[in-house]
Amino acid sequence: MKDLNDLIMKFDLKGQIDSIAPLGNGLINDTYKVTTTDGPSYVLQRINHHIFKDVDLLQKNIVSVTSHIRGKLEAAGTSDVDRKVLSFITLKDSDLTYYFDGESYWRISLFIEDAYTYETVNPEYSYYAGRSFGHFEAMLADIPDTLGETIPDFHNMELRARQLDEAVASDAAGRMAEKEVQEILQEMLVHREEMCKAEKMYREGVLPKRICHCDTKVNNMMFDASGEVLCVIDLDTVMPSFVFSDFGDFLRTAANKVAEDDPRIEMVEFDMEIFKAFARGYVESASVFLTPVEMENLPYAAALFPYMQAVRFFADYINGDTYYKIKYPEHNLVRTRNQMALFRSVMSHLPEMQEYIATLRKG
Repeated sequence: MKDLNDLIMKFDLKGQIDSIAPLGNGLINDTYKVTTTDGPSYVLQRINHHIFKDVDLLQKNIVSVTSHIRGKLEAAGTSDVDRKVLSFITLKDSDLTYYFDGESYWRISLFIEDAYTYETVNPEYSYYAGRSFGHFEAMLADIPDTLGETIPDFHNMELRARQLDEAVASDAAGRMAEKEVQEILQEMLVHREEMCKAEKMYREGVLPKRICHCDTKVNNMMFDASGEVLCVIDLDTVMPSFVFSDFGDFLRTAANKVAEDDPRIEMVEFDMEIFKAFARGYVESASVFLTPVEMENLPYAAALFPYMQAVRFFADYINGDTYYKIKYPEHNLVRTRNQMALFRSVMSHLPEMQEYIATLRKG
């Protein structure tokens, strides 16, 4: 651990290092818990600069967001502020919150004691998720800083449509001759214009961009021992986006009754109980800033994300599986079938969703 010790000493920590141990099961970052003899515990994390190429922008976004939330919590007289917003530690010799060791980028944050994350997706936790992510956006609705896109065009449907066009035109793997490929393409084209309407509304000045989390999962919230939500975590993807990102992305995984690559297409179904719970929590906390256009298009967001992911899986299948890892030759095609089935299920619930959102707006 000598190298990690040297690395940690670059940061302005309180206390002497006592131990360093691996923490959690993160897929992207290497994470360690750092305990001290006479100070708080910390989290040391390696940043994946292959995905987040502009680490300086990434950390500036995170510091802007956490500082703004911290200021609001302190102004409101909130207790235990360090448990309700992440705190990142600066280097000893500068205001930077990251260190480059010649190969990797690292950052350190305060460890939140007696805090828990859950993987459970049910109506109760979906309500908490909706309320927490809506509250997160509401806290940032008036942030004065300009944030950048840590992953440019992350949820840009027009870009994904163009990428599909390019895949079809090049036909790199010779798969365009397959009958099912042609059928899926035709179905996607029928809905393309409707699914690309967010970017169009933005250009027309009808739809604003907000500061969004852009990775809304149940396990990106921390709870205390009593079950109360403490804070939202995993802030790497926090950036300007449409609120549809946080709303639709959660429901794409949470409200599908099977995994996104389950080949049992007949089992794919959009769970309206999860939708209602998440929407209720979200509108409860986000209605303070949502415009009527944003609110009435929340059902569209629920349809957009399975459609967008289907397009991405499908383009990758046509390209010869160059982006997503596959376990067997038709894996991306199975994923496409699954997400298109979910999209169709969402669309079949559209009137019911619109009616439910309308009742929430009145409430």
